[in-house]
Amino acid sequence: MRTNPLTLLALGLLLAATAPAVAQNTPKPNTPPAGKSQAEQGTGTGSITKSIPVAEYYEGGQEAMYAFIAQEIKYPLLAKRNRIQGQCIVSFTLAEDGTMQGVKLVKQVGGGTGEEALRVVRLLKFKKPEYPILTSLPISFKLGVTGSNATNGQ
Repeated sequence: MRTNPLTLLALGLLLAATAPAVAQNTPKPNTPPAGKSQAEQGTGTGSITKSIPVAEYYEGGQEAMYAFIAQEIKYPLLAKRNRIQGQCIVSFTLAEDGTMQGVKLVKQVGGGTGEEALRVVRLLKFKKPEYPILTSLPISFKLGVTGSNATNGQ
């Protein structure tokens, strides 16, 4: 049986194109199942599943830092009305004297979420590191259960 070289080429290209999709769906060994983080439950805080290096310079660590953010954050009305959800990323440099410099918004989802993330991050107070640290801080905006905002009068 003779095969056409173009048929073999087409088959090879098809296999090469589908290989990355198959590899992405393969579960990683020894990976614990991911539970819902505080951010995924609709609290409006950042994702705390990953360790933020600059959090070690916050009094109480990462948990305390995100608890402060959850307490201070106010979901923007425009974002709430339009059901805008997602993650904003704020970048800054933690200077040697413990102040933040170059605070800027790297990613926003709209509806005033970026401005609110900047406002809350600027309220954070850090201890003095030994050297300047360039970092980014994710702040997640996620609405709670449908209808809960209307019943709470928020």
